[in-house]
Parts: sequence; structure tokens; C-alpha cells
Amino acid sequence: MAIRAIRMYGDPVLTSRATEIEKFDSSLEALANDMLETMDAAGGVGLAANQIGLTKRIFVYDCSHFQTGLRGAIINPVWTPLGDKTQDGPEGCLSIPDITENTERYESVVVHGRDVRGNAISMVASGLMARCIQHETDHLDGVLFLQRLTPERRKEAMQVIRNSEWFNS
Repeated sequence: MAIRAIRMYGDPVLTSRATEIEKFDSSLEALANDMLETMDAAGGVGLAANQIGLTKRIFVYDCSHFQTGLRGAIINPVWTPLGDKTQDGPEGCLSIPDITENTERYESVVVHGRDVRGNAISMVASGLMARCIQHETDHLDGVLFLQRLTPERRKEAMQVIRNSEWFNS
């Protein structure tokens, strides 16, 4: 396993749509393990392949400190909301350090995809796990959470980014 470099806001790969994964082999499993290690080292709860420079439709997640068993990878995810209820809560991104903004997401979703071996999986999720699924799938579609903010929140976040040391180095 290896810790990969996380791409930062402004890198074009973060706004690129990832392509479907068709080959399920040991290299995909190794990628998922690297992504989990990278996410853990950065202190995140989710990480999409775009964030390490790969345009492949895979994300990893770890919400196990909130609910046992919620750690793994989802390949080629497709989610749908369960109902209309939304949550407006704090959200951040490993590719945009120092920014945490309330972001509206669906409270509950169902996600379908594949595991690293190609087996079909599905999960009903609420709360943080639902937020994670929506956030990471957005990454795979080339969408950053900044685009989900109100214009006022986005303007404030962009000001912080423009003044940040990581963005200007």
C-alpha cells in the first residue's frame, strides 16, 4: 500500500468526469487499498479517485467511527434519494483544505455499484454516510462541493481559498 498525493483545488482533474471501471482485478483492489490509506493519513471520511489524479469511477469511505462496518470502496456508484428530506450540515474536502461550509444534501439515499471484485452491491444510507456518497459521487462527476453552496457561501469560501497559503504556493 502507498499514500498517494491528493490533488488540490485548481487541478483540472478535479473537474473532470471519471470513466466507468470495467476491469476488476488485483490492481483495482490495490488502488482501493492505497486510496483508503491516503484517506486515513489525511483524516478524511471519503476520497474519490479524481482526488489522487485518476479519472476512474471509484471512491472509498470510512464512517465506521459513527456506525460499525461502514468502510470500503464503491465502484461505478449510482445513487438516488430516498424521499425529499434534506440535511444542511458542515462539509469539507481534502482537496480544499481549511474550508468547511454548510451544504444541503439529501438525508437518505440508496447507492448501487460494485465492490473491488466486481460483485454488485447496494446500500441504504442516511446522515454522514449519505452525505459522503453524494459528495464523493459528485467528485466522480467533476463537481466540487463549492458548486453546491449558496452564492454568498461560495463567495466567502473562494475568498478564503484565494488567500490561503496552500493555494498560493
